[in-house]
Amino acid sequence: MTRLTRRQFGSVALVSAVALGVPVYLRAQAKPRVVVVGGGAGGATAAHFLARDSAGAIDVTLIDNSDVHTTCFFSNLYLGGYRSFDSITHTYGRLEAEYGITKRTGRAIAIERDANTVVMEDGRRLEYDRLILSPGISFIWDSVPGYSREASKIAPHAWKAGPQTQLLKAKLDALEDGQNIVMVPPPNPYRCPPAPYERVSMMAHVLRSKGYRNSTITILDPKEKFSKQGLFQEGWENHYPGMIEWIGPGIHGGILSVDVEAGAVETDFDTFEGALLNIIPAQRAGGIAQVAGLTDDSGYCPVDADSMRSRMDRNIHVIGDAAIAGAMPKSAFAANSQARVVANHVLGELTGWKIFPAHYSNTCWSLIDADDAVKVGAEYEPRDGAIVSIHSVISQLQEDASLRKANYEEALGWYAGITADMFG
Repeated sequence: MTRLTRRQFGSVALVSAVALGVPVYLRAQAKPRVVVVGGGAGGATAAHFLARDSAGAIDVTLIDNSDVHTTCFFSNLYLGGYRSFDSITHTYGRLEAEYGITKRTGRAIAIERDANTVVMEDGRRLEYDRLILSPGISFIWDSVPGYSREASKIAPHAWKAGPQTQLLKAKLDALEDGQNIVMVPPPNPYRCPPAPYERVSMMAHVLRSKGYRNSTITILDPKEKFSKQGLFQEGWENHYPGMIEWIGPGIHGGILSVDVEAGAVETDFDTFEGALLNIIPAQRAGGIAQVAGLTDDSGYCPVDADSMRSRMDRNIHVIGDAAIAGAMPKSAFAANSQARVVANHVLGELTGWKIFPAHYSNTCWSLIDADDAVKVGAEYEPRDGAIVSIHSVISQLQEDASLRKANYEEALGWYAGITADMFG
């Protein structure tokens, strides 16, 4: 019996669909066109899987503002000295060379939905039959009084990886013993819920590794509680006793102002001073989603639970941080999972491939100290029009050290896997 490769199977399925009279776009034009905006965990994965599984039957164009991508996930490990910057920075060359994806470097500034066209900042216009939008987040700068884009050059947010990440690390590495750190995390919902607290752990790791005994980290949180709170606070007490203080809104009463020049954060309770301020403002969907009218009053994009299709435009799918994905958090793992579902839907609609029922998953690992990683994860599916959790797991307090080490090794394997999904 002859065994078909995945690529051969795709070609056979496409020919069969045409022969059976399936209404595919190939009858109207040489190839259906899919444009993907955003080259991160969602967009790059979707482009890769579509190009690979369609065996060249779909014209896939990927738009991103840069030729390289630095992952936000694992950027905290760079901050803590566990990874190099190069190790979290990737290029799109293999997607172009091996999968025939057209990479357009530049900023997409508008979507002409009536014309199914993406408009680039340099004037280029890219027509599509389906658009996959994965624009990530944009910041609500004035959500923290006194903070701004300009202020982020002094008090970095580092919530979009790249130069901001390098700036935050440089400032962290320059601290002297006795100089303090003040962090203001964002309110819900935001990108990667446990990440501010993993970041604090990595900052504390750096300070402790230098033998600093007089520096502290204060977290002035706008939230009453945070992801993996018990696990983080147990870890801080075990590894960094007396160094980290978390203060919720019930105590500090709210952020009144930030003075990045003076290194001060004023609250109803007190003014907190730090040689390093890490201010992370509130977030909403990337700007192009707002300009295109794909967001609701929440600032994010409502989508159908079974396909991530925009409820504002049936030719557009929205994935990743920009989407309202029910119980799913805004994470790289979630974006990758959503991208797989969307790639299958788009492939099925445009070529006649079978569309499988949507199933989503997420796992998030957080490193607290060397070989001490905790995780939370869940499986999801559409029910009654919403994405709901059907099974979940979370690390437990006082776990064996071997299990925490295994979590870290699992995270390293996941990073290798997701970046292969994204960049080939």
